[in-house]
Amino acid sequence: MRIAILGTRGVPARYGGFETLAEELSARLSARGHDVTVYTRTRYAEAGLSSHRGARIRVLPTIATKYLDTVVHGWLSAVDAAFAKYDAVLICNAINALSCWLPRLLHATRVVLNVDGLERNRRKWNALGKAAYQVSELLSTILPDVVVTDAAVIRDYYRTRHACDSVLIPYGGDLPVPEGRSALERLGLSAESYVLYVSRLEPENNALEVVSAYRNVPGRTPLVVVGDAPYAASYIARVHAAADERVLFPGALYGEAYRELAANALVYVQATEVGGTHPALVEALGFGRIVAYHASPENEEVAGGAGLPFDVHRPGSLEAVLSGLLDDPLSASVWKTRARERVTERYRWDDVADRYEKVFLKGKVEAAGNLS
Repeated sequence: MRIAILGTRGVPARYGGFETLAEELSARLSARGHDVTVYTRTRYAEAGLSSHRGARIRVLPTIATKYLDTVVHGWLSAVDAAFAKYDAVLICNAINALSCWLPRLLHATRVVLNVDGLERNRRKWNALGKAAYQVSELLSTILPDVVVTDAAVIRDYYRTRHACDSVLIPYGGDLPVPEGRSALERLGLSAESYVLYVSRLEPENNALEVVSAYRNVPGRTPLVVVGDAPYAASYIARVHAAADERVLFPGALYGEAYRELAANALVYVQATEVGGTHPALVEALGFGRIVAYHASPENEEVAGGAGLPFDVHRPGSLEAVLSGLLDDPLSASVWKTRARERVTERYRWDDVADRYEKVFLKGKVEAAGNLS
């Protein structure tokens, strides 16, 4: 099949969950003989790179502002995809729902929309942004051939709120364990000697709450905060100001450097409260890390029984979990085994590719019946 993936920032993955999906899915579909194109935004493209892990890269511009970046690139990509006449198009992000009809207009292209989480609940959006996502949420149930959700919580929401049966396809977490240690050495770290937090530094991901809580965790164990965010300079400044001398801010890391830190952390902290299945959480479980997670329904769905919950908004909750783990990490090693087992059972990238492949090949009713 000729398949396109659009609506992300593109590949190589240098941002978040959708980019991880675009890279891991396109690589596996390409390896199976499909002709896959990933649409990539100009400022995230690597100069001179026309393919990545077997997939073609199609670079298009956008308007790089907080409220237009995703929408403009999604629209331009959908127009381009309409003329390219793909067999199937995966569009990511509910805000791109309006562009779903374009690839279907000139060719019998099957359009699949991954809606992610409930984006209108993110604190970073103003009233207009929230309204746009609310309208897009409704259009998501009308315009694509198939709706994909990445968490049962989000699937159930669409079923209850919109009477829309989506196909449940989560992320994978079975990445290869890196052999190098260059990223650790550069930061002055050693294996299993630090706590790791990974996320975009935006309010609903609670980086500020994590670094503030860490001030009350005794000991000298470093906290490594990996992440950045466009259009969030003032919030990021507050996060830095709240941190004590044990907190390291290496910025956004991707690829091998990110995997080194994720695979060698003593404890991984997931503090997000909006969204569906978060790739970094699944990957930390896959690497067999001790995971502490904010007990949102989505995080509980992924890590329940394989990690330690806390309430990021309840004073003392995260501090108590981390203090206990750092005081006696050997007694918590059972969580490492549980974490690996959970990913093996539920979050394998080959299974993800299988499910998307079936969705691309089959109609909405049959796909929903077989895969949800």
